[in-house]
Amino acid sequence: MQQQSATNTQPPIEPLQGVVERITYHSEESGYTIARLKAPRTRELVTIVGSFATIQAGQTLQMQGIWREHPQYGQQFQVTQYRETKPATLTGIEKYLGSGLIKGVGPVTAKRVVAHFGLETLDIIEHHIERLIEVPGIAKKRVKLIQIAWQTQKAIKEVMLFLQGHGVSTTYAVKIYKQYGDESIQTVTANPYRLATDVYGIGFVTADEIARHLGIHPTSEFRYRAGLLHVLGEASEDGHCFLPQPELVTRTVERLALPDHRIEPDDLRSLTIDMSVDAELIMQGGSGDFQGQFLCYVPSFFNSEQGLANRVKHLLSKPIKVDVPRVEQWIDRFTQRTHLQLSPQQRQAVVMAATHRVLILTGGPGTGKSFTCRTIVSLWKAMGKPIALASPTGRAAQRLSEMTGQEAKTIHRLLEFDPKHMKFKRDQDNPIPADALVVDESSMLDLFLANSLFKAISPDAHLLLVGDTDQLPSVGPGAVLHDLIACGLIPVIRLTQVFRQAQESAIITNAHRINQGSFPQLEPVSNRPKTDFLWFNAAEPEQGVAAIRDIVTHLIPKLGFDAAKQVQILCPMTRGEVGTRHLNQVLQQLLNPPDPSKAEIARGGMTLRVGDRILQQKNDYNREVFNGDLGVITGIDVEEQEVEAEFGDRSVTYDYADLNEITLAFATTIHKSQGSEYPVVILPVFMQHYMMLSRNLIYTGVTRARQLVVLVGSQKAIDLAVNQVKDQKRYTLLAHRLRTAASIP
Repeated sequence: MQQQSATNTQPPIEPLQGVVERITYHSEESGYTIARLKAPRTRELVTIVGSFATIQAGQTLQMQGIWREHPQYGQQFQVTQYRETKPATLTGIEKYLGSGLIKGVGPVTAKRVVAHFGLETLDIIEHHIERLIEVPGIAKKRVKLIQIAWQTQKAIKEVMLFLQGHGVSTTYAVKIYKQYGDESIQTVTANPYRLATDVYGIGFVTADEIARHLGIHPTSEFRYRAGLLHVLGEASEDGHCFLPQPELVTRTVERLALPDHRIEPDDLRSLTIDMSVDAELIMQGGSGDFQGQFLCYVPSFFNSEQGLANRVKHLLSKPIKVDVPRVEQWIDRFTQRTHLQLSPQQRQAVVMAATHRVLILTGGPGTGKSFTCRTIVSLWKAMGKPIALASPTGRAAQRLSEMTGQEAKTIHRLLEFDPKHMKFKRDQDNPIPADALVVDESSMLDLFLANSLFKAISPDAHLLLVGDTDQLPSVGPGAVLHDLIACGLIPVIRLTQVFRQAQESAIITNAHRINQGSFPQLEPVSNRPKTDFLWFNAAEPEQGVAAIRDIVTHLIPKLGFDAAKQVQILCPMTRGEVGTRHLNQVLQQLLNPPDPSKAEIARGGMTLRVGDRILQQKNDYNREVFNGDLGVITGIDVEEQEVEAEFGDRSVTYDYADLNEITLAFATTIHKSQGSEYPVVILPVFMQHYMMLSRNLIYTGVTRARQLVVLVGSQKAIDLAVNQVKDQKRYTLLAHRLRTAASIP
């Protein structure tokens, strides 16, 4: 008989107990954790590795697992099962309480509580929490807050155990509990697919996984309905307002496919009809390219598109009587007084802004959009009209204000969002108090924001929409500016003349070259550049990262810029060596390195630190911060489990549970930069991101810079971007609805 090789023998499962001393790494997505443990009767700390739903310093763990020798890091204990027990020592209790487990109890408070109650601390908190008033420095109000936090924590742990029992990561247990409260488990059990729509960060895939563990069959109608709506939601992220029924069915079959279960297209096709009857979908007969097909809308998309079309036509239907010769005379006096001349196109735009209800002003950089807009605002003032100025982003609003000398607001603030009722206060019954309105960066308007805006415009008001149609389309669904131009009902002035002063900027001349499909004129990086458009030749992404590090550290300061405040890295994608995720880690170390004076917190594989530049990733109406807003972390409160950030002149507070709403923003995607301008833009362009490279992407990135652009990458990738025109048509019927004779309410 051949003896079994010792190398094939599985190590025995062994028990291990100890107190978690510190967390080396914890992924909130997968639960994968590396931690250091203090075990009884051992002098050295033990490294434990495994998947933990939640883990904090101070926890006492009873584990089972195997010992293994890591070639680089030495002996480790690979955890296969674990359970938490109450810590038995004063040090353990203190660490446990002060680990951030309970909101309102940080290291300082924990030390006081344990010093007073000793080994009875946890029993006191569990059964006689009112006795915390005995601890010096803890007021009655604080006791109440700690009591609520302790009860909440227990409830959250129940949700965590429930999710863990169904094989799902418990990362979002806190957010689930915040959404549903004590009904969390009941709600998730009844309809796990609600998580995908109700809780930010939980998608259909996670909800579907929970559903399968709960016994919902893969071919159930319940799953099919959720899948169809999910696919429509995914399509909206690509800008579509609807999907043709055949495409919706095909996409859903692919999305719901599982190895052991066949999805019948006919079942989904008939289900769309049932969902239409139940008002879960709205189906409309198509025409033109969609002749003979049903078009499938989520009701909110259909109502918004139809409502927007009707409101635009209603605004256009109101006649205007203006003394045109008087307007012309005013323009003559204005140009004489200011010693500034209007081009024929600009002059035409000013006249049309006075004589038409709605005007669209578009054009590339250096063509005088700003001066034309400022002149129109001056004319409206002379006509005695109350004026409102707005833009989709805070930075663009600030720029509009500087340009016109008048206060400008974000569209959300102009419409006065009411978090209590989750809707805008300004609407058709309470319109914006202005007889003239300028909306800058209007290429960023998506379907829903445009609908809310037009709903709130007074029927007698003038509207000027300013934007660059060659930039990237809106992040949200629809192609509003494109459709308003395409419908043919609204006058459009496209400024094309690049003024002499603007021609001196290589940023502007290269932006126009890119827009026309010509390769930009590149000046190699040097300490004494002749132009404001530089290029560092890097063939591979690794070289690009090293170049960016060197440019930020050495070149930028030599050219007189503050790297921490004036430089923005704009990437085509989040992934890869030169994507935002990796570059943010690199730049954080360069521009805001760890320091004992700076509080920090690790969340989701990312460290957030006081002084970090951050980006808001979703519209948060309660905090009044919106997708794409840039801020700076100003404080981290371990006791209260809160992060303080400044967005412009506003201070915003996040609970730890909501930190997935923000991300580091030393590097952002070009899409997220829309509506913003920065003194210096560094733009990595590599074949690694060939899927995303396109002319309007690179054009948008370049035009975000005011004083300096530095391209880092290969000529091959730049050439691909310039020549690749990705004009992906978005499914929208706004232009068609505007052209048809639909009734105007």
